[in-house]
Amino acid sequence: MARSAPRKTTSRPRRGTSGGEHASAIKTLRAICLALPEAVEKPSHGEPTWFAGKGKVFAMLDDHHHGAAHLSVWVPAGLGAQEALIASDPRRYFRPAYVGSSGWVGIVLDDRPDWAVVAWLVEQGYRLVAKPRLVAQLPPRDQPE
Repeated sequence: MARSAPRKTTSRPRRGTSGGEHASAIKTLRAICLALPEAVEKPSHGEPTWFAGKGKVFAMLDDHHHGAAHLSVWVPAGLGAQEALIASDPRRYFRPAYVGSSGWVGIVLDDRPDWAVVAWLVEQGYRLVAKPRLVAQLPPRDQPE
């Protein structure tokens, strides 16, 4: 019986294997998401996903899913925001698979993001999908510092 050729490896981290910094980023993202009114975390498509109460998704973790190059979070973005963010920093922001055509934006997390900006973008995504009674529990909108 012939041996099969060894599998090629890439420099991309495998899911869940990039160490403490990776786990810390997921922990920070989880805290940001769960701080929003009635936010609920449930797995969807094998990844942690956050819902506004019993409503819609406002954030999805992409932990190198389907060989993605980065640990990232995908959030819904307002009209024109996806394009503006990607144009401002294409190494940090990208158009994610599946939901990018609906205006969602991907935010790279595995290279020391500005967590205040991440939190602000997550909150903006929450505001887009949450029911009005949940949005009313949030403080007035502010720009990230």
